[in-house]
Amino acid sequence: MDDSRIIELFWQRSEDALTECKRKFGGYCRIIAKNILYNAEDADECVNDTLLRAWKAMPPEKPSRLKAFLGKITRNLALDRYEAAHSQKRGGGSMEAVLEELAEIPAPEATGVGELVQSINGFLRSEPTENADIFVKRYWYFHNVNEIADEYGCKANKVASILFRMRGRLKQKLESEGFM
Repeated sequence: MDDSRIIELFWQRSEDALTECKRKFGGYCRIIAKNILYNAEDADECVNDTLLRAWKAMPPEKPSRLKAFLGKITRNLALDRYEAAHSQKRGGGSMEAVLEELAEIPAPEATGVGELVQSINGFLRSEPTENADIFVKRYWYFHNVNEIADEYGCKANKVASILFRMRGRLKQKLESEGFM
């Protein structure tokens, strides 16, 4: 079933929307949640919570890209769940590693989020496609470096090097635009 038909089902308040959404995007959302939470049960709960959030959001929302809409909901739910579970303890998990890598990237004021997002998106468009994909897999989907290296058929050191150089270029771009 195509995305526009699934969105139509949400707008009609048909429970078939949930069934079709889970069938088509459940695995995708589960991977996002599992990369953040490293727990299958929590990931499954995030997928169910994603469907509930989508149900509550449509209408009035009518996303142009349903997969991205659901992915964003899943990611935010998983991050919230992770933060709640780890607010008292800090360990050597993937989330901490990703956040440490991004420590030099500025956290914008609430009013500057849109401009920062536009700047980062422009930066990613200016990079070779493979590099941009690697960057997004690491910092949006929280894939670990070894998973990315396996996917691209290269060594983890190469992926780490690409990410290191990209963070440096991104930092320079953001500094030149007054974000830092």
